[in-house]
Amino acid sequence: MEFREIIKGTKIDFIGMRNKTFIFSAILVLLGIIGFVMVSMGKANLSEDFTGGTNLLINFREPVGIGELRNVLMNNGMHDAQIQQVSGTNEFFIKTKLTDTKEEKVIDRIQQIFVNNLQGKKYEVLSSNMVGPAVGKTLKKHAIIAVVLSFMGIIIYIAWRFNFVFGVAATVATFHDVLVMLGLFFVLGREMNILFITALLTIAGYSLTDTVVVYDRIRENMAKMKAKSDLGAVINNSINEVLSRTIITSMTVVLVIAALLVLGGKVLFDFSLALLIGVLIGTYSSIFIASPLIYLWRKKLR
Repeated sequence: MEFREIIKGTKIDFIGMRNKTFIFSAILVLLGIIGFVMVSMGKANLSEDFTGGTNLLINFREPVGIGELRNVLMNNGMHDAQIQQVSGTNEFFIKTKLTDTKEEKVIDRIQQIFVNNLQGKKYEVLSSNMVGPAVGKTLKKHAIIAVVLSFMGIIIYIAWRFNFVFGVAATVATFHDVLVMLGLFFVLGREMNILFITALLTIAGYSLTDTVVVYDRIRENMAKMKAKSDLGAVINNSINEVLSRTIITSMTVVLVIAALLVLGGKVLFDFSLALLIGVLIGTYSSIFIASPLIYLWRKKLR
């Protein structure tokens, strides 16, 4: 039996679940608001992209273990240092939120630590880059602006394709997705960097696409409905009709992201995790948030 036949002909009352799903979403959104406030105050786990910091790429001539490098740096006061090895080489990316001061440069401090603790192991600094606090604040500001502009674009697009009510509902659902992702990442203590912002915008687009598919079917069925037809029943039927497509599409994307999550290594782990959470939340919101909002709004207008 094919997968699409297993979920064929469902008659789930999604509109009837709206109160429970709204309460569940409200809790997640509250976490997102708390996370947003913490990010704005600089108290979340922000990467050096937003707080400022120093990145180094170092090549060792002799084999060196990543654990050895981590222990050496931590034992000398650099507890926030993140180390990533370039696969198949003796090259290491070292990231720290420390920046240069008048008294000392970060690169000089790291080199002195290696000289004192890794005797006989020669190395070469291939590249170094420092992001100042001012630059980090600018990047954070621009990231927030990018997210806000994307929401404005969503309202305009959906309002043009459907109507204003649909546009606002889709925007609320997408804003819900972004806040939930932000809140969950904050609670999990995962690092928020430029890749995380990329994931946010990617998921906003994915969620919008999934919502448009559901809205298309709702609009088609609303055009066919009679004056006395129950709007809730029309929306329920519409969601059930596209449920197979929604689940199969989402599961296909989840499988790809899961492979990236497992095989992508530490460099892509947080990015993959953000995408995975976003796809699941985006699929949920298109069914349980975006569509019930249409029902509530239309019901009040009657």
